[in-house]
Amino acid sequence: MPETASSPASAADFDLVLVGSGLGVYAFARAFHEQYGTVATVVTKVGLEPMRRSVACELIELGAGAEDADMIEALVELARSRGGERPQLLLCNADSVVQLLSDHRGQLEDLYEIPILDAETLDRVSDKAEFAQLCESEGVSAPRTEIVDMRGLADAEAAAAWTPPTFDIPFPLVMKAAKTADMAAVRFPEKKKVWFVHSAEELDALLRTIARAGYRGRLVVQELIPGDDTAMCSITAYVDQAGRVTLLTSARVLLEEHTPDALGRPAAMITTPLPEALEQARRLLAATSWRGFANFDVKEDPRDGVLKFFEVNPRIGRNLHYNTAAGANVSRVVVADRIEHREIEPLTSYDEILYSLVPLPLLLRYVTDPAQRRWVRTVARRGAANPWAYPADGSWARRYAWRVALGHVRKFLRHYPRPTATGF
Repeated sequence: MPETASSPASAADFDLVLVGSGLGVYAFARAFHEQYGTVATVVTKVGLEPMRRSVACELIELGAGAEDADMIEALVELARSRGGERPQLLLCNADSVVQLLSDHRGQLEDLYEIPILDAETLDRVSDKAEFAQLCESEGVSAPRTEIVDMRGLADAEAAAAWTPPTFDIPFPLVMKAAKTADMAAVRFPEKKKVWFVHSAEELDALLRTIARAGYRGRLVVQELIPGDDTAMCSITAYVDQAGRVTLLTSARVLLEEHTPDALGRPAAMITTPLPEALEQARRLLAATSWRGFANFDVKEDPRDGVLKFFEVNPRIGRNLHYNTAAGANVSRVVVADRIEHREIEPLTSYDEILYSLVPLPLLLRYVTDPAQRRWVRTVARRGAANPWAYPADGSWARRYAWRVALGHVRKFLRHYPRPTATGF
């Protein structure tokens, strides 16, 4: 009989090491501290002030100029300095860091428990082009997709002479890097996480700019699924070493961020079950022999009501706190799997909660459907979960969360001043 996921473990049973910075890492540290009292050692180039002050974190800052090799060396030295007295659990929450740890698994796996995908599976599923093909083969609904391949552009001269292809997908359309990590080091003024393209001329010019900037990966060109931010959904999962899905949760997105470098990140969500999409996610995880955390981006197509899968990320996602706040603390599944080596009842039941980084009046400005507005108000009466406002961190955390919220007001008024039918 599997044990429940709520069975407690002592913080002394393991050490938690997190790599990276930002909300996704802070929320991870908070989840473990809430559940086990664990103080995470965070290895990063430069940490945020909340992480420096939090009771849930101890920072090792390598400096802004640190290279990947410095990060790996620091992780190796940290584990060796602890002498193997307790298991060392190593986690991260960014695509580029997942790739880094996967690339150096040989140096790390004797020192740490590393619940990330093997290199071959990671290379396949973190590629949005491959994901579109996987959805087709598994009968999972996805937007119509075409691929632009820039891997054959050998140098700047070849990029300057390159002629972009044409597409049958009608405009406007959406374009993004097939692998986020491939775009991380590329710099150019028009760089965004996601591009919304209105014409063939605009697409041609953008593709030429990206090629000349040095990008040498693939780009995914997709049909634009109608609907604003409230049509988006998030699915979070964890698959243990035996292939059991021990975490499977979902939330309806209410508002996404709209700054160029953060476009598409949920800023507000309500947890709610999405049974059909959750089963499709389970099918995709099984088809890929997935292990560890996963986060799916899904959108409801208002033309037919079908939930269509956009991508899967090989990490839990920066919005992981919606799980913890709803009663499905994500630390439980990974500790049970990699530290305690026990089977648990899957975390698939959770409370209905509002997760929000923004003030309620701003959120309601962008939720225009009357029924959804009533839903938001009803859930908000029970309070909103903000990952920055960790009670154990005291009043400064509440003040910081409020400053972040006010910062979002300024960003939305600048980049997305009023709601649109497409969310762009």
